[in-house]
Amino acid sequence: MAGRCTRRYEREAGRLGFLRIAGVDEVGRGALFGPVVAAAVILNPARRIPGLDDSKKLTAARRRLLSEKILERAVAWAVAEVLPERIDAWNIYQASRQAMERALKDLKPPADFILSDAMRLELPIPCRAVIHGDARSVSIAAASILAKVYRDRLLEDWDREFPGYGLARHKGYATREHLARLRQQGPTPLHRRSFAPVRESLAILHAAEQNPLPF
Repeated sequence: MAGRCTRRYEREAGRLGFLRIAGVDEVGRGALFGPVVAAAVILNPARRIPGLDDSKKLTAARRRLLSEKILERAVAWAVAEVLPERIDAWNIYQASRQAMERALKDLKPPADFILSDAMRLELPIPCRAVIHGDARSVSIAAASILAKVYRDRLLEDWDREFPGYGLARHKGYATREHLARLRQQGPTPLHRRSFAPVRESLAILHAAEQNPLPF
């Protein structure tokens, strides 16, 4: 069980003398389309935000409301993304870590301690990787909410640019609708070609081009 989302990990870091404790998380890791997005947040202990939790547990409307409060009340926040071409070149694990590290490097003021959602990071700052961190640490939860709201808005914009795939509904994940559209229409430039369903859709299109139906 993940447990309740509290300030436990932030308090423990504070007792060690750390003052600017950042939570960091990513979204879009399992999607077939679009970037992986990470956010980093340093919350202000004097300006609490009730209701912070794993973004996956919240409705879209609740995430948007909490996102506005985070942007207003946080000491610092930053968002970073890694595009599909880099995901394909590196792999999704490395791309996710790069996005998280970029977001942390963009924090102003910088963090002096990091709470990450289960991932070890290669930064010269003390870091604690918390399993199910987005459901256990308010700072990681805040980061997960910012990243999710940011990425969802990107997908809603791209839904207009690439109509017919249903991107605004499934946000690039491998739903039945998305897989069917991939097979019918092929991938867009923002689909991740290193992911098996996208590769398979390319193979189907290539086979159709090599063996056209007779008139």
